[in-house]
Parts: sequence; C-alpha cells; structure tokens
Amino acid sequence: MASEEASLRALESLMTEFFHSCTTNERKREIEELLNNFAQQTGAWRHCLFFLSNTRNEYVMMYSLTVFENLVNKMWIGVASQDKMEIRSCLPKLLLAQHKSVPYFIRNKLCKVIVDIGRQDWPMFYHDFFTNTLQLIQSPALAQLGLVMLKTTSEELACPREDLSVARKDELRKLLLEQVPTVLGLLTGILETYWDKHSVIASTPPPSPTSGESVELLGSLFQGSQYSKLLCQPMAALDSESQQLCCLVLECLAHLFSWIPLSTSITPTLLASIFHFARFGCDLRTKHKTGPFISSNSSSSNGHLDPGTVPPASNGGGRNGQQSEGSKEDRARLGVLAMTCVNELVSKNCVPMDFEEYLLRMFQQTFFLLQRLTRENNAHTIKSRLQELDESYLEKFTDFLRLFVSVHLRRIESSPQFPIVDFLALLFKYTFNQPTHEGYFACLDIWTVFLDFLTTKIKSRLADRESVLDRYKDALVLLLSEVLNRIQFRYNQAQLEELDDETLDDDQQTEWQRYLRQSLEVVAKVMELLPSHAFSTLFPVLQENLDVYLGLQQFIATTGTSRRLNITAENDCRRLHCSLRDLSSLLQAVGRLAEHFIGEVFAARFSDALAVVERLVDVTCYGSQTSLYDLETAVPSVLKPDLIDVHAQALAALQAYSHWLAQFYSEVHSQNQSQFLNLITSAIDASSPLITAKVPEKLLLSSCHLIVSITSTVRPVFLVTLPAVLNIFNLITTENQTHRLPQEAHLLVCRALSNMLLLPWPNLPENEQEWQTRSSNHASLLTALTREYRILRGTVNITPRQPALDNMKAVIQQTLPVLRDIVDSISGESTKSRQICYQSLQESVQVSLSLFPVFIQHPDVTDEMLAFFLTLFQALRVQMGVAFTGQIIQTFLNMFTREQLAASILQEGSAGCRVVQKFLKILQVVVQEPGQAFKPFLPSILSLCMEQVYPVVAERSSPDVKTEMFELLYQILHQNWRYFFKTSVLTSVQRGAGEETMENEAQFIAAMQAFGQSFLQPDIHIFKQNLSYLESLNSKHKLYHRKLFRTSMLFHFINVLLQVLLHKSHDLLQEEITLAIYNMASVDFDAFYSAFMPEFLNGCQGVDTSQRAVLARNFKLERDLPSFTQSMQRLVNDLRYYRLCNSSLPTGTIKL
Repeated sequence: MASEEASLRALESLMTEFFHSCTTNERKREIEELLNNFAQQTGAWRHCLFFLSNTRNEYVMMYSLTVFENLVNKMWIGVASQDKMEIRSCLPKLLLAQHKSVPYFIRNKLCKVIVDIGRQDWPMFYHDFFTNTLQLIQSPALAQLGLVMLKTTSEELACPREDLSVARKDELRKLLLEQVPTVLGLLTGILETYWDKHSVIASTPPPSPTSGESVELLGSLFQGSQYSKLLCQPMAALDSESQQLCCLVLECLAHLFSWIPLSTSITPTLLASIFHFARFGCDLRTKHKTGPFISSNSSSSNGHLDPGTVPPASNGGGRNGQQSEGSKEDRARLGVLAMTCVNELVSKNCVPMDFEEYLLRMFQQTFFLLQRLTRENNAHTIKSRLQELDESYLEKFTDFLRLFVSVHLRRIESSPQFPIVDFLALLFKYTFNQPTHEGYFACLDIWTVFLDFLTTKIKSRLADRESVLDRYKDALVLLLSEVLNRIQFRYNQAQLEELDDETLDDDQQTEWQRYLRQSLEVVAKVMELLPSHAFSTLFPVLQENLDVYLGLQQFIATTGTSRRLNITAENDCRRLHCSLRDLSSLLQAVGRLAEHFIGEVFAARFSDALAVVERLVDVTCYGSQTSLYDLETAVPSVLKPDLIDVHAQALAALQAYSHWLAQFYSEVHSQNQSQFLNLITSAIDASSPLITAKVPEKLLLSSCHLIVSITSTVRPVFLVTLPAVLNIFNLITTENQTHRLPQEAHLLVCRALSNMLLLPWPNLPENEQEWQTRSSNHASLLTALTREYRILRGTVNITPRQPALDNMKAVIQQTLPVLRDIVDSISGESTKSRQICYQSLQESVQVSLSLFPVFIQHPDVTDEMLAFFLTLFQALRVQMGVAFTGQIIQTFLNMFTREQLAASILQEGSAGCRVVQKFLKILQVVVQEPGQAFKPFLPSILSLCMEQVYPVVAERSSPDVKTEMFELLYQILHQNWRYFFKTSVLTSVQRGAGEETMENEAQFIAAMQAFGQSFLQPDIHIFKQNLSYLESLNSKHKLYHRKLFRTSMLFHFINVLLQVLLHKSHDLLQEEITLAIYNMASVDFDAFYSAFMPEFLNGCQGVDTSQRAVLARNFKLERDLPSFTQSMQRLVNDLRYYRLCNSSLPTGTIKL
C-alpha cells in the first residue's frame, strides 16, 4: 500500500511537471517514455485502479483511464479471464462512487472504457452490461449517468471502428436493435414525465378563451390533427437540472435516430414529446399577456401574407414564473437538439410504408412550429422574432425545410391532409424575414429545389399542366415579385449596402454577385413556369429605371473639353445611385431570361423578345453616343462606376440574346429583313466606338464580347461591309507596340474579325459563301497581325543581346496567344474554314518551328510556343499534312534531351514543368491519330516516355507531369494495341490463348510495371486515373485475359490492390479498387480462390495460423460482384482487426 501511495505521488509529480509551461520538450519526451513503459507492464491496470480511487489530480485520472482504454481495445484478448472479471466489476463501482465528484470529461472517459469492455464482452461474459445502463436511466438520482452511458453505447457499439471483426460488428448491431423499443420507451417516458411535471397547465380557467393558442389559429394546416391541441399547450418551465437531463435524452435520441431504421418503435407519443421540446427554440422570453388577439389570415390561398397578431407564447409565467427556469441559452439548446432529432429522421430517404403516416404527422407538427416562427404580435415583427432566436435553431429549422422539400415533398405533396399551398405561404414568410444573408441564401436554395420539383412534375404531366400550375400560381407570382424587390436598392437599400462587392470567394464571386446570381436563378426558374407573367412583371420595372438612365442626357453640361453631369444634390445623387444599381441588376435579370425566348417558343414569344432586344440596342447606342462613362460627376467614386456598370451590363444583356438573334436571322422573312439589319447595325455601331484603349476596361471587354458573339453565333453576311467593322479592321491591322489595346481585348477583337471571315454563313449554299474573297481578306488580316513576329525569322542564326531578346520575347508572347485563339475558335468548324485558317497561318507556323531551338532554354517562351503547337495539332493536323507534322514531332524529340526534360521536371510548378506537360499532350494527340502516318514515331515516343520521362518522375511526386505521362502511356496502349498484340480479340479466342502472338513485349511489360508502381505511391489522383485506365484497357481490349498479363502480372496487381485496401491509404477509392480486384479475379475464379488466396493469406504478416484459417473460412467463394464485395470488405476488416490485436500484445502472451 505504501509503495502504491509513493507511486501515486511520483505519478502526480510527473504529470504536473509534464504540463508545466517551463518544462522543455526534451524533458517531456523523457516523461512520455517513462509513462509509456509503465503502461506496457503486465498488471499496470491494478496500479491505475488504485490511482483512480485515491487521486484528485485530473492528469493522473486521464492517464490511468488511457491505460485502461489501451488495455481493453488492444490487449483484451490476452488478459486473464479472472482479471477481466475483476475489471468489469471494479470500474462500474468506481463510476457510481465518483461520477458526481470528478469533472465531466473524466466521467465520460470512464463511461467510454466501460462501454469498450461491453463492446468486447457483452452479452457472453458481461451479461448485465446493458441492463445496468437501463437501470441507471430508470433511477432518478442516476438518470444523467445512465444517459451518458447510453449515448456512449450508441456511439461505440452501433458504429464501431475497425478494431472489431465483421461478425462481432453484426452481432452488436443485432443486439442493440433488439433493445431499441425498450430504450425508446424509456426515453419517451422521461420526456413526457418532465414535460408534464413542469407544464403550467392552469388548474383554474384561463383569463380568456384565447390565452392558449387556439387550434383555429392554425387555419387549414392542422384540421383533424390530434396532436395540434397538445402542441398548443403552454410551455413547460424547466429548472436547470431538468433541462440538462432532457438535453441528454435528446442527444441520445439524435444519435439513435442516426442509425436505427424508421419503424413503429418511433411512436407518435415520442414524436409529440420531441416536438414539445422543439418549441423551446421558437418561443421568445416575454411577459405573459392576456386578452383577445386577431387571428391571422396568412395561410389563405389568396396570397395575402400579412400576418395578424397573436399573444406571446406562455412560457410558464403562471405559478412558477421565471425563478427556477434555466437560462435562455439552455432552453434554446433544447430546441436545437429536438430539431436535430427531427432532421435525423427526415434525412432518411428510405421510408417504409407503415411509417409514411408518422412522417405526415411529423411534418404537420413541424409546420405548427413554422407558423409560430412566422407570427407577428404587438411586440415583435416576424424579422425581429427571428433575430432574437438562437442562430443554431434557425439553421436546424432551415435544414429541416430543405430536407423536407428535397427528400419528401414528392411523397406528401398530393396528400389531402397536407395543405401544400399553406405551407408555401409559411415558407414565403420564413424566407423573406431571415435575419442574416446566409439564412436568406439557404432559403432561396429551398425555393430552387421546389421550383425544380415543380418543373419536373409538369414535364411528366403535360396533360394537366394548367391545373398543376393554377394550384401554385399565386405562390410563384408572390415569390417572383418579392425576389425582384429584394435585389433592388429602391426597396432594400440598407440590406444591399451591407453586401461586400470587393472580396472574391472560392467561386471567384463577391457576396453581392452571389446574392444577385442566386436571386436571378429563382427568377429564371419562375420564368420557365410562368413565362408571360414573369416577363410582364420584369419589363415594366426595367422600363422605369431605363427612363431615368435615358433622361440623364438633359443634365449633361459641356464647358470646353470637359463634360459634367449636373446632378449635385445629395438626395438626388443617392436616388440616382440606387436607380443605376437597380438598372444594372435588372439588365442582368433580362439577360438571364434570354434562353426562354428561343427554340420551340421563338415564334410565340417573338414580340416580347423583340421589345427587349430593341430596348437593349437603344440603351447601348445611347450609352456610346453620350459617353456617360466619361462624365465628371458630383460623387465620382460612386456614380462613375455605376454609369460604367450599367453600360457594360446593357452590352452583356444584348450579348445574351445573340442566340435569339441567330434564330431571328435564320427565320427572317422579307418583311423583317430591314428590322434585323437595323438591330445588328445598331449593335455594332454601339460597340465599335468603345474599342479603344481610352475606354474603361470593363466597358471595352463587354463590347468586345458582344462583337465576338455576333460574329460567331449570328454570323450575318453583311457584317463585313459595315463601316464600323471596317474601322475596327483598320484599327487592329495598323496598331503597333505602343498603341495596342490591352491583351485580352486585342485577342477578342482579332477572334471576332477572324470568325467573320472564316465561319460559314448560315442559310447559304457552299457556292455562295465567297470563300475566295474571304480567304484573301483573312490572309491580309493574319499578315498584318504577324508582321513583327515574322521578322523574327531573320534572327534565328544570331545570338541576340538581352534588350533585343526581351523585345523578341514580348513579340512572341503577344502574337502566339492571338494565333492560338484564332485556331481554337474554328477547331470544330468545317474543313473549308480550317483550310483557309492554315493557309493564312502557314508562314507563322514555320517561323515558330525555326524559333523553337533558339528559345529551348527559355521555358516561359517555350511554354507559349508549345501551347500554340498543341492547339495546331488538335485543330489543324490534317491541314498541316503528314510530312510537316512529322518534321515538327522530330524537331521536338531531338530538342527534348533527357537532361533537358529532367531539368524542366525537377522545377515543379514552373514554366519548365508546364513545357513538358504540353509536349506530352502534343504526343497524346499524335498517338491517337488513326491510320499509319504517324506509326513510325511510336518507338521514339515510347522510348521518350519510358526511358527519359518516367525515370525522372518515378520516385518524385511531380503530379502534373505524371498525369500527362500516364495519359500518354494509356493512349499509346489503347490506340495502338496491335503494336503489341497482332491478333484481334476474336482471333485469339478462336485459336485459344496459347497461340497469342505478341510484339514489343519488353516495352509492354515496362508500361505495366509503371502502372503497377503508381499504385504503391500516395498520390490518390494518379492512383484513380491509372486504375481507370487499366479497367478501360480491360473492357476494350481484354487486358486481364491476355496470356502475358494473366500468367505473370495478374496476381501481382491483385496483391498490390489488396495491400492498398489493407493499409487504408486510398480509402476514398475503396469501391473502384474492389471492382478492379473483382474484374481481375473473374478472369479465372478457380485459380483466384485455390491458388492466389491461400498464398496471399500465408504471406500475411501479423496473424497466426488459426486466424488465417478463420479468414480463409469466412472468405466465401462468391462469383457475383455484390457478394464478392461484401466478402472482400469482411476479409480486409478482419485481417486489420487481427493485426491490431496481435500487435498490441506483449511478447509471449497466450491468447485466451
């Protein structure tokens, strides 16, 4: 005893020293080693039991419990049965004796250790484990402790980690499921008892017939609901201890609901009890008032959503008042936990038939709460109510609504007991009174899901489309109107000003842009369902703001060279700012709706679309003519960006209608020709003055994008003859280094001019396309654009000095992106377009090839050149011809020596690395080319891949280069299978595998080894890519069935993949790996089961002979994929479990 006392004092001293701020890391390591050595001693647990009983030091308690935890979870199999019995007896007694005196985290840890013992020994050796827990729950003084035990049991036994065999996991789940009805009954009883005990249901009549919330108040939502009266009872006034106990019950239920199946064990009484507590989240702490109130008519179907008033909820004012009640936070926590329980149930998609009625009841009860949340009274508006509620509760409630709409609406919507329109009225109020932007976004997502559901339903029921729409029309109309109001500063300035419009999020949009985008998505979805109504709602609002914008011309004052907007009063400037911001948003809305005017509905909605396009053309012309972006204003930091943004958004909205203009052009009749001509001419006239470096970039780019869309999508014949277009042509072909447009704008304008000359005109036969003239004009355009670039050819044999070199680099880096973009934009077009493009480019391509060796040591330039050649190979390789393409490939192969490649690859993420990636991409295009033209290059490409690139990347991460190298390897094998296997799959089947002829065997084996090696490395993306390549080669070429693979590689690959499963290093790919193992095993199941598996198990380290026998016995000889998968998962789990147990045992342990 004295020695144990001394040990305890020493341990306390060590632990205090360990956690002291002055203790060095070296000393901490020494102490850690001492503690670990002590824990490994046989019988250390006895000392720990003494320590736990005799110390108040929290560090010592935690350490002692960790020793027990380690013993139970890792070494239990080797503990003597007498010792196990003693531990099972002592620890629960210790818990009962100390649970009130130790900190809660010590109590919880001790509970976990006892549960861990139950996980190993219940029911065989620890038969009263679960009954003890149930008895604790039933004892009022120990109920809290019992609930902690129950929750821990649910966490550790129902969802165990891998340190149990599959058989034991299945047994535990079955045992727990048998206990579920009893457990749920107990928990229901506790909730009911505490609610009834603390409810202040007055024994005397209430002050007025309306002091409790009348069932009539619920409108049609709950008629016939037997639980509505229960939910209308006044709130219980729980004291702090009762609240804690009820919180624990709800935590237990939430975890139980996460894994038990929906069944009648979840009784109506239990659901009602949970909803009682859910009310704690939505009731404010107010003084009790009496007196009549006005009943709301908000859920009537006429869409009037202005709520009436209701009395404040009775929160147990009555006899007990607030004296013994827990804090507001604790009450809110009860509400949050209750909603967590509800959400666990609602998140289950698989609902048994006999549970559907319960589900309906749950939704009725939840919408009772929704109605409480969205009610006003004299003291609170809906928004102020929601603002005062716990944020977590609102999040949970919104989660519930999302789950309901996304998972269950299809089940409930047609039920006569569920008034869907009334629900939408409540959801409407809930959405548009959210106190935070995030809450509002989350609610908009719910509406988006609902609108998708409605759209799908209507498409599947076209016959009664109108009746379905009529049912929801009022709700949709209100939704559209309110969402449009919410994006306008005119109605919502205070909230919109709060939104950040500068910081970009992960999706590269600001908070304001996200707000606007999500709102416009809802508008567009309503437009799809109610097109004419949506248009008639939006267009007048747009028109109103346009009138303000178009009226600004009268306020422009010109003095000398300066032009000024004569609106200076602060109030006028603020109103103008709001109007311009709204106009910008509405223009985006109009642009977003463009897709709803084309296709089958083009004719029916033609006049509406024409009105929009004409207005947009007017606005863009007006903006360009008056140059509003160039005005001096009273508040330049606000109004100038507003004016620029409106002009840019008008151009962007017009661009969105380019597909409508294209359809108009293709269906144009003689009476509409002048109308179409005027629209296009005006649009070009509006854009062309903005194509100058003096214009703000936002406006410049918007105009460039509009011209690109007109030239690529609409493609009018007359475009090239317009004076404005000729002006742009002259501007681009005469500009020089000093007077250039910004690079992006320059590139877009060049693309537009090239498209105009290369893309076929719609509605015209081939002989009217004027290819000769267009070809000549295109050649002139390219000659002008590449003037400075082609001069560089003369410097190939000169070693330039630094200033000249920098100038050359600048010319290359300005010209090649433009040429690449021109090629890319016609890559999917007709042969004629590509022929003309290549003729114009031919000289520049040859210049590029001759410059390539000069700049091989300059990766930034080589990167640009290879990007250009990659685009050429992808789009114009046929036009370039075999001979010239071969010359390019040979040049590259000669230039990229092993040293050059290694130097580039080793600089990960650098321009040099990108050069190698693009080179490999070019080779991918080459090896995919059908026919024999490029086959002579295969040996060189394979050699470069396996002998030059692979050795450099094999032992390094180099993810970007590896990705392209393995893609190249896969394409070589897939597209050139006969380079390795002369016979077809059919022939080899007919002749038998024995006669399979093979060539280039060494290269094939090297490629397979490279794939195999990649599975031993940690990069999960490469692993997934390469596994899919092997599976693809098997499905297309029967790779796994080939004699060479089957006899010398198959089992190696299975072994590697099995080891990966065992090590859990690529757990995200578990399904894909198991499928690949199945496909490999299915080549010869007999050999897999009789030869591979015994050999694999014999070679497994860390398991003994009897364990191997159990593993072999449990691995069933399955041949279908689902059973095979299950068998494989069991093998992996049990093998890991045995290794874990065995590795933790002291040497020489006898396993009992």
